Amino acid sequence: MIRRYEICDNQWEKIKDHLPSERKPQGGNTPKDHRQMLNAMLWVARTGAPWRDLPETYGSWSTVYSRVRRWQIAGIWDWI
Repeated sequence: MIRRYEICDNQWEKIKDHLPSERKPQGGNTPKDHRQMLNAMLWVARTGAPWRDLPETYGSWSTVYSRVRRWQIAGIWDWI
């Protein structure tokens, strides 16, 4: 079941190939998958909540925010 603030499979299929390749783990952390990160970003955008209020199911708010900034610098948001 899709959650209210998450993208559906159809939407994901349209954008997934336009995102940068997944990063390899550095140090001991497992990289977060792009879809999970995008869903977290959408949650913040749609709720208007501060980053620090991001539900733990999406991962660390600071990790998600870092991905937002990297995608912004890379121009990915312009495409989406």
